[in-house]
Amino acid sequence: MILLGLNIDHCATVRQARYRQVEEAARPAVEPDPIALAVRAEKSGADGITIHLREDRRHIIDADVWRVKESIGTRLNLEMACTPEMMALALKLKPDSVCLVPESREEVTTEGGLDVVGQRGRVRTIVDAMNEAGIATSLFIDPDEPQIVAAAEMGAPWIELHTGAWANAYYTPGRREEELARLRRGAEIGQAAGVVINAGHGINYVNVAEIRTLPHLHECNIGHSIISRALFTGIDEAVREMKARLNEPIG
Repeated sequence: MILLGLNIDHCATVRQARYRQVEEAARPAVEPDPIALAVRAEKSGADGITIHLREDRRHIIDADVWRVKESIGTRLNLEMACTPEMMALALKLKPDSVCLVPESREEVTTEGGLDVVGQRGRVRTIVDAMNEAGIATSLFIDPDEPQIVAAAEMGAPWIELHTGAWANAYYTPGRREEELARLRRGAEIGQAAGVVINAGHGINYVNVAEIRTLPHLHECNIGHSIISRALFTGIDEAVREMKARLNEPIG
């Protein structure tokens, strides 16, 4: 079975659009509550909850991080930049896993994979610290052999293949096939290197039929598409449908 990790960041985006300046004492009245959504999602089949605490706190805020850790029964996956601040927070929070991602203030969402090859020292410091603390580390990287090999050399048990280039090319004949082939090669290289293969970014209810055919795929982390679908169907049905589509028989 391919696991489904739900990223709840964009539930928090909707909240912050209205309540960014609300005082902490008023928080119980604030909606939508991403933690309540996470609890309902896991009851509907989500195998893990992903949050990304960004430097500018544009969606998930510090209070969310601790509340979700206390509230959910599934795995907590913390997406984080390679910074001393985020490393210290992760070691204190002790999520089940962290996913190291690049971060830019100008991005609406994370674009492009982490440059493990160019940032070996910074990445290795965090991976070593997480391993010592018993926290599994995933590296969010493009499906390029040097990055995958470097990730394995770091001792990270997981990689998350960045599927954004493929998703953006989905309706462009030729490019779509090229990007899917890159992902397939990346998954094979990662498997041979001994890392668990996850995937994420731009996966939706249409293109999931193709991405789930990647070899050795363990988990997909999906956020925007499920939160968008939930506006029409509710989070319960949105999660159930994505989980079912991830695991439809192939062939």
